[in-house]
Amino acid sequence: MSDVLQFATDLAYDVGDMLVVKYFNKHKEIKLKGDHSLVTEADLEADQMIRCSIIKKFPSDVILSEESSPEYPDDHAEAGWIVDPLDGTTNFSLGLHIWGVCITRIEYGSPVMTVMYFPIINEMYVAEKGKGAFLNGDRLLVWSHSKKVPLPFFACCSRTFRLYDVKVRYKVRILGSAAYTFCTLGRGAAVLAFEATPKIWDIAGAWILIEEAGGLIELIDGTTLFPLKTGIAFAEKNYPTLAAANRKEMLQARQLIIYPK
Repeated sequence: MSDVLQFATDLAYDVGDMLVVKYFNKHKEIKLKGDHSLVTEADLEADQMIRCSIIKKFPSDVILSEESSPEYPDDHAEAGWIVDPLDGTTNFSLGLHIWGVCITRIEYGSPVMTVMYFPIINEMYVAEKGKGAFLNGDRLLVWSHSKKVPLPFFACCSRTFRLYDVKVRYKVRILGSAAYTFCTLGRGAAVLAFEATPKIWDIAGAWILIEEAGGLIELIDGTTLFPLKTGIAFAEKNYPTLAAANRKEMLQARQLIIYPK
């Protein structure tokens, strides 16, 4: 494991464990952000913990964070990070188990490494460009007909059915965490995954995880997401994203997920 990956992995463990011990299933103040998503004291402390650790270890790196720095500061930055300190805040605030800490390394505006840690269910997803994707140390591969998974599913968010006309025939699972939606595809449980309104920090880690697991991930409108550019208010911009285990499933899904509804 590289020093940078070790740093990110240790940090995700530390932040996840802090959230469990200090905040999970404990009453804390919850506020609504401008886009009506939730933010808690836990989000803010986790964000500060990650930011301080990165700045101390990599002082010249840029940081794009959901809670504190939602604009990409430099088109020409050699290295940086995209941070979602607590993905699945609604689940977290309700005492549900699927939520996680997502820390993604970028170089010249594109993801090259990610760690996504879901502490309550003890799942650590790791991917590094050219080196594969892993869950708790075991190599990940997307679903294929040779896998002994008789009924792979379609993972998505609840907004999918409010905004899109969906004719996908697979069974549906809505899990409450955008990052985890795509992790289910990376691990071969889902054959398709779709998030209707994710932000950049929801999908940056998924992007490299799915590619390294052998799958496909694309913006639904066909535009390019990476490398990142400055001048974009990322907190205000959604990036509907579709992932599939293979090209055939991707092409079929594009015909079966229709916007606007």
